[in-house]
Amino acid sequence: MPERQDPPAVPTEAEIIEAIRPVQDPELHRSIVDLGMLKEVVEAGGAVRVLVALTTPGCPLKNEITSRVESAVMALDGVKAVQVDFTSMTPEELAALRQQLNGNPAATAGSQPAHGHAEGRSIPFADPASKTRVLLIASGKGGVGKSSVSTNLAVSLAQRGKKVAIVDADVWGFSIPRMLGISNDPTVIDSMLVPPEAHGVRVISMGFFAEEDQAVIWRGPMLHKALEQFLTDVFWDEPDFLLIDLPPGTGDVSLSISQFLPRAEVYVVTTPQPAAQRVAQRAAAMAEKVHLEVKGVIENMSWFTGDDGKRYEIFGSGGGKELADRLEVPLIGQVPLLNDLREGSDHGRPVAALDPAGEAGRAFAAIAEQIDVELAPTRRYNPGLSLIDG
Repeated sequence: MPERQDPPAVPTEAEIIEAIRPVQDPELHRSIVDLGMLKEVVEAGGAVRVLVALTTPGCPLKNEITSRVESAVMALDGVKAVQVDFTSMTPEELAALRQQLNGNPAATAGSQPAHGHAEGRSIPFADPASKTRVLLIASGKGGVGKSSVSTNLAVSLAQRGKKVAIVDADVWGFSIPRMLGISNDPTVIDSMLVPPEAHGVRVISMGFFAEEDQAVIWRGPMLHKALEQFLTDVFWDEPDFLLIDLPPGTGDVSLSISQFLPRAEVYVVTTPQPAAQRVAQRAAAMAEKVHLEVKGVIENMSWFTGDDGKRYEIFGSGGGKELADRLEVPLIGQVPLLNDLREGSDHGRPVAALDPAGEAGRAFAAIAEQIDVELAPTRRYNPGLSLIDG
């Protein structure tokens, strides 16, 4: 008689779940198993059916989740086919997920109107124990390319393997989403916002809540409240760097940010023109008045390199160095004037991502390296250390 052959081994439900555990939600960057999104696993004769609950019914990343789950399960011995089905989380599940990721929703920013955020959720980046470095990108006036610098600097920091996020705090001239090529809105999980991401950079902006041609006509208290919620009601996931693209000048937004983020570092963007650097000095003067440290100056539009290889200083020269010397801080970079830089900003293709080896890409990479390495804080708060009474 022929030998009896055992049926091929198939994975158990527990083995399938463990195979899926490394699969992360593309927006939350957490295991879909740990997030409670994996609802059912059924195996029959080598065919596996998986049921995943999405945070939003119209999740644009559904295909990516499907691909990741299929790849993880098909790698198991004995699996012949994988079917991934979807459902949506219930309101109760979403509330529990928000609390897991971002704390108690009852403690949201400004939940006590008479007292502001002091009686609501604290701002995590203001905590001395926070490992996030907050970089305020400021300028004395508009037209110096501050937002373009913020965008490309964020991309260059992400290319160094850092977790990077950016707040577009220029509420009247919001432009960061367009510069990063982001068209999808934040995902909402029980009133918590999950910021969209591009080129390794997460972003939140007034541009997600107002039309491109809509005027934002807000007084100081409304601006203060919106900025507070950008810092507290958004799932930032503890980035290494949080860049704040400030509006030009020294108005209400800059004052509110200085109150929210007393440990922030200020970087002033200017152009080579002496007139521009004198205006930029006002942004530095405000930082000093609110006890924020100016760490460096970035000069934009420093020169144009012609087809003949020569540098043409269209806007003059020396403004950035003069401002840095006056503030007694380093001039940490000079960014050339390039058509690719302008086109990239207009069409959502930042030059730091598109052409990192190009003239402007190298300039932003060098600035990112200086900020990350040479200008890194030398002292870190350790909550485990305390004074002992004698």
